Amino acid sequence: MTSTSNNQPDSLLKDTPDEVPSHQQPYRWLILALLWLLYFSFGVVTRSASPLVTPIIRDLEMSYGQMGFVLGSWQMTYIVLAITAGVIMDRWGIRRAIFFGALVIGLSSVLRSASSGFFSLLFFVALFGVGGPMISIGCPKTIATWFTGKERGTAVGIYTTGPWIGGMASLALTNSVVMPLTNYSWRMTFVCYGVMTFVFAGLWWGFTREADTGAPTERFNVLAMLADLFKVRSVRLILLSGLLAFGIMHGYFAWLPKILENTGMSPAKAGIASALPFLTSIPSVLIFPRFVQPHYRGWLIGLMALLAGLSIIWVVIMQWPAVPGLLLFGLSGPCLMPLLVLSLMETPEVASKYLGSATGVFFCVAEVGGFLGPFVVGYLVDVFGTFASGGLFLCGLGVAIFGLMFLLQTTSN
Repeated sequence: MTSTSNNQPDSLLKDTPDEVPSHQQPYRWLILALLWLLYFSFGVVTRSASPLVTPIIRDLEMSYGQMGFVLGSWQMTYIVLAITAGVIMDRWGIRRAIFFGALVIGLSSVLRSASSGFFSLLFFVALFGVGGPMISIGCPKTIATWFTGKERGTAVGIYTTGPWIGGMASLALTNSVVMPLTNYSWRMTFVCYGVMTFVFAGLWWGFTREADTGAPTERFNVLAMLADLFKVRSVRLILLSGLLAFGIMHGYFAWLPKILENTGMSPAKAGIASALPFLTSIPSVLIFPRFVQPHYRGWLIGLMALLAGLSIIWVVIMQWPAVPGLLLFGLSGPCLMPLLVLSLMETPEVASKYLGSATGVFFCVAEVGGFLGPFVVGYLVDVFGTFASGGLFLCGLGVAIFGLMFLLQTTSN
């Protein structure tokens, strides 16, 4: 009798005795749940510094420009490591790479408690960028491996809610719940968030396994793969749009608690108000990636970018009642990233086996905007003494995304 072990690895026979493809296994939903927890902790740690800006600036005697540089510093590290992380993901395996990334994120949060000044805080926040790519690049790679068809769009929407709910929790609860529990110590608050991340990392390691993709891992020329990607016009437009979208998202959310504090809100109320966009972001990222047809996706991205810019003008410059503007931003801004990633994922020229590397390129380029957004807004505050100039800058990025999506739609149809 011929053994199937000649064609399949032993681990696959043990994990999937009926040789059911990964995208048909119920286990994929457990993978998605654990992935969501890690992306939740990613969001918590990412946003944790924003509601603590006031005590950190006071205790470490930093300027707004320095704080803006710190808030964007992990994106700089991310930029350097994103492409490498994608290649590691393709060759090393999803489970191990994501576990490593989660450990580094937790370590970054814990070490911030030992900051003694600008440079030490800068280093500890920048460390986040070493682990961050493993999570944000690993998520699309995991979804592409375990899900197909409409379920893929649903899974993208579900995992994307993780960082937004994490960010909402961080902004809303840091000053109103966690700081009182830690005797108003911003240092111990960072420790709490780091320990939470370590717990989720342990759950991921204990309950996940690799999926068989149906083909052995091949060695490939990274530079050739990158050159092929950049030859595709639609890929170039998606990458540039990602850069601008991250500039909007990180530039706005990094400073939103302080923007609202400057309108007269207490730190606790500003934190809660800063979390309001996440109330509308959750249905947005769940609905649009699943139900919008691919040939309309570019138009939707452009429209959402314009609405995001309008909502920023509403809150920062016009200073109308903040709640409608914040909810409008939640409806529009957070769905830019999943829609762009889904567009890249379904670009015919991006082969599935290279998706980790391709996504690494996307986030590498996008995080240039992730760094520039908070830094430019903080710099403009130092120069002009107001957040209005930063609001105009972020709104202009939204208009630019609309223009890029217009080019994408008119050339692809």
